[in-house]
Amino acid sequence: MKNNPQKLLLWMTFIMSLVFAVWQALLNNFVIERAQFTGAEIGMLQSLREVPGFLAFTAIFVLLLIREQAFALLSLAVLCIGVAITGFFPQVLGLYITTILMSVGFHYFETINQSLTLQWVDKQDAAAFMGKALAWRSAAALGGYASIWLIMTWLKLDYQWMYAIIGTLGLVMVLTISRYFPTFPQGEMQHKKIILRKRYWLYYMLTFFSGARRQIFMVFAGFMMVEKFGYSITQITSLFLINYVVNLLFAPAIGRFIGRIGERNALTIEYIGLIAVFVSYALVEHAEFAAALYVIDHLLFAMAIAVKTYFQKIADPKDIAATMSVSFTINHIAAVIIPALLGVLWLTSPEMVFYIGAGFAVCSLILAINVPRHPDQGAEVAHFGKVTKTVTSTS
Repeated sequence: MKNNPQKLLLWMTFIMSLVFAVWQALLNNFVIERAQFTGAEIGMLQSLREVPGFLAFTAIFVLLLIREQAFALLSLAVLCIGVAITGFFPQVLGLYITTILMSVGFHYFETINQSLTLQWVDKQDAAAFMGKALAWRSAAALGGYASIWLIMTWLKLDYQWMYAIIGTLGLVMVLTISRYFPTFPQGEMQHKKIILRKRYWLYYMLTFFSGARRQIFMVFAGFMMVEKFGYSITQITSLFLINYVVNLLFAPAIGRFIGRIGERNALTIEYIGLIAVFVSYALVEHAEFAAALYVIDHLLFAMAIAVKTYFQKIADPKDIAATMSVSFTINHIAAVIIPALLGVLWLTSPEMVFYIGAGFAVCSLILAINVPRHPDQGAEVAHFGKVTKTVTSTS
């Protein structure tokens, strides 16, 4: 329906995932084949990619000039342009610059998209909707991977054309939905300043360690597939296809499952699973087992919906936009540093990189124990299984 803001959220998510999935699927093969990257260069590129995420708090100042909905669409357009020109610069410096441009659009979009989702979707429906959005992401990614097969395998076109076609298609889709959907009301007037509140400390910490763990998955798990096991672009794309088919089938059910069992239990399941996966990454010697771990890893990240719904339940509605901006910066503090540092460590001990990831997951598990069974304003933290009610603070 044209007047349904949730449909706009889903279509924006679809476009982002379509374009970004192609960029991500081609990246490792592109940089190794055309720019002769080692672990050090890929680590530096990924650190640079996360700098705009670290600066996501600046989104709150942009909102002084334009509405969140317009900002989200503009960010999507920047993402598409960055991807479209990537193939024209197959050198180290060129890849760094195009990656930063793409990343500015990606991270600003993700910041605003999360804010709009928490504002436009009711609390009782949020987990289920986020699961549905993950399914849309998966469907879009599947379309992106099919386009890789069509353009690069069947039509035999180069990386340059692949990036240009998918980026241009995404830009056309952004322009189309910006004309089709009206401007929707945002509900509560949002604060237009940086906000840090003591009572959100647990959400901040969960967000920080989520960013640290995710970088190891995003950067080094895929890189291991190519460097250690010699996966081709077709095999990497096939692995991504399996990931997104699994998410397409199971993400909506995972969202509903989180709504039933609660955030604390969902996060506990996620972190125990991630500890096992990261330790297994360090020990794996068979390409097929590594691929299975990669799929399980990707599926477990769907449980991270619980961090967002936890915040939605404890937050003052007026804090959502500002806190999403700040939380993206917190999420990327480690993300800016970890790929470059661990990229150097990778040269001598790839196993240790994954053991460090397991350590991050252990820290997250300890934090998850402090999530109350029924989070709410004034009940942000649980101690030893008992919810402690406090007066809502604005400090």
